[in-house]
Amino acid sequence: MNNSYMPFRSEILEVIKHADVEYTFRMSYDRGDTHPVKPGQFFEISIPKYGEAPISVSGITDHSLDFTIRRVGSLTEEIFENYVGGHFFMRGPYGNGFDVNMFKGKEIVLITGGSGLSPVHGVIDYFADHMDECKSLSIISGFKSPDDILFRDDLKRWIADGMNFIYTVDAAPEGYEGNVGLVTQYIPQLPLKDFDNAIAVVVGPPMMIKFSIQELLKIGFDEEKIWLSESRKMCCGLGKCGHCRIGELYVCQDGPVFKYTTVRSFID
Repeated sequence: MNNSYMPFRSEILEVIKHADVEYTFRMSYDRGDTHPVKPGQFFEISIPKYGEAPISVSGITDHSLDFTIRRVGSLTEEIFENYVGGHFFMRGPYGNGFDVNMFKGKEIVLITGGSGLSPVHGVIDYFADHMDECKSLSIISGFKSPDDILFRDDLKRWIADGMNFIYTVDAAPEGYEGNVGLVTQYIPQLPLKDFDNAIAVVVGPPMMIKFSIQELLKIGFDEEKIWLSESRKMCCGLGKCGHCRIGELYVCQDGPVFKYTTVRSFID
């Protein structure tokens, strides 16, 4: 009998620094044939004696997975002391993730806040290479400051690939020439032509999700075509501990990707 709590060892192949407290760790992963991974799914990453934490997948290749990690506690403090040649222990993948097939042929809108860009990174990468498979792709990403912007090289590549990408910061020093302000103020500017054939995903802090969805509804979005990712409170990843239960749902098993109409009445 397999032990569902037993992790496997994964080598650190590369470390990419985005900001002082946010790095991407590229980890070896050769189980794709038996355990395929979708964007938006997560793994439990652990270091013996320090614990484990659920981390979303931010990049997928045939032999590696990316995890963009924020330094916020004892485990992540220890993770940041490990670099190329080191290793972590992982178990997963968990959750339902994003199926890219549900976006094909549609006008896609992705709205993210801070590290919320990580779970949809794989979706963006897919359509950056297959723009002919969607009608359009618009992304609005918000960050606290210019120093907190993630995936800078990817942003340049995605914009060059022809997608409509707006990134904005909450506050910036004098002389900053980029967008400043909340993501919600850019939602009315979305160049959508057919709301019947549009789909939106919102990922970020709870208040950002709430007000972004309100703005999407104001401009005519069908609430049945809005999705969100709720990744807070997850612990075991297996639906056993009850830590992530909201109403009748378990975020780690039923999510973390939900249709808005499924969770709109839940009290988190």
